[in-house]
Amino acid sequence: MGRGQGQAQVQCPRPLGRAGPAALHRPGPRGRPRRAPHGRALLGARPDRHRADRGPDARAEGQPHDRHRHAQHAAGRSRVRSHGLLHGRARRGGPSRRQAGRVRRHGDDLHQARRPSDRGLHHRTVRLRLRRAAEAPVAETSPVETEPLGPVGADLDRVAAAAVGAADTGIIVVDPDGVEVTRSHAAERFRDARHGDAVALEVIERLLRAALGGIHAEEELALFGPPRETLVVRAAPLVDDAGAVIGAAAYVRDVTELRRVEAVRRDFVANVSHELKTPIGAMALLAETFLGSNDVEVSRRLAEQLVQEADRLAHIVDDLLDLSTVEAQEHPTREQARVRTLVDEAVERVGATALARGIPLSVQPIDDDLVVACDPVQIVGAVTNLLDNAVKYSEAGEAVEVAAEVADGTLVLAVRDHGIGIPSRELERIFERFYRVDKARSRATGGTGLGLAIVRNVAQAHGGEVTVESIEGEGSTFRLVLPRAGASVEAA
Repeated sequence: MGRGQGQAQVQCPRPLGRAGPAALHRPGPRGRPRRAPHGRALLGARPDRHRADRGPDARAEGQPHDRHRHAQHAAGRSRVRSHGLLHGRARRGGPSRRQAGRVRRHGDDLHQARRPSDRGLHHRTVRLRLRRAAEAPVAETSPVETEPLGPVGADLDRVAAAAVGAADTGIIVVDPDGVEVTRSHAAERFRDARHGDAVALEVIERLLRAALGGIHAEEELALFGPPRETLVVRAAPLVDDAGAVIGAAAYVRDVTELRRVEAVRRDFVANVSHELKTPIGAMALLAETFLGSNDVEVSRRLAEQLVQEADRLAHIVDDLLDLSTVEAQEHPTREQARVRTLVDEAVERVGATALARGIPLSVQPIDDDLVVACDPVQIVGAVTNLLDNAVKYSEAGEAVEVAAEVADGTLVLAVRDHGIGIPSRELERIFERFYRVDKARSRATGGTGLGLAIVRNVAQAHGGEVTVESIEGEGSTFRLVLPRAGASVEAA
């Protein structure tokens, strides 16, 4: 049977450090490829090239193949592509396990590769069943293209060490004697550590010793800094397939932000419960008193107080809904809005309260063409909260001023009052949820302690910020700083 007729075989070498059978490497007479049984040729042998590159007896002595040269020798034949997952070094006494190669040839049938036996055979025989058309000549084979098989041995160790080093978690790996093998870049801070890191290093070493004894351990520690941090250190033994301890690894996670968020959530739930409980309790007491009263005048006063407490409860719920909406909407929908329109709407909302308290609202002239890219509903709500806060902490006759300024590519909406001011020690906390400088005054005026927290979240959602300047006894100035959209806009 001539070449190309019937079935052809492709020899795919697997160089794993052991020589294959000499019969598969020995060239045929006169330097020609040795024929396989039944007249099938061994593709890709090309002994002449082997003789030139490696000497005349290299293949006859059963030396292992070089896979890169084999890829060159097989050029001009069939197209072979190997797929597989590398699981580590070669097993003792035999080659590493790989998935069988996949053969791709246009217009030909594909057949799965035959796996080697367990007797040290280092080749896989790939069969190509060639189809012949009724009147067409014998199909020609395609060039061979072999993909790299990936790292093995020491290369795999370097890849693993690089993967550990790139981790954003602090990782330290030691051998059975406690000698460090590798560590991540995030764990470098614990080398020659001082102060708080020295405390963490002591915990890491203690847990690693326990892990080398086969014990899983975890510990959380708070470092008072600076900066203040909360770290979770966990150590675990590393075992082989037989269950023997071959080392240990320590993992250090910075959970500072996670613990802060958890604390804020707990405080928020506690504050909400308290804020809702107060008006509900007052309403229940007023209703009970109202039911037992026969005096018309007393009943009227009780009814008025019930309405006030109901309004207060509704205000708390509204603020909670506004705050949750702002926090959930990380990227608010923006549109070009006239600054003058935004300010006028906020002033109108607070106008009735300010008039009732005898506090005039003064709006500085604002260019009608000045615009800002924003969520109008959120910005109006933020300015309303700033105005409402200024009115609550001002005395009758003291004006509250509103101004819009353009500076350094930003729009600054400023609200200035001449009220009681804020003590300097309180300035850092006034934007916290439910925090009040004067709790008695805030409760008397119906404040929930959520207004400034809403303003801060709105500013951050728009890529801006809110700042405050205050002198106790003289008043405060709040500034809502937003990225500026443009200097003018066509009239609508």
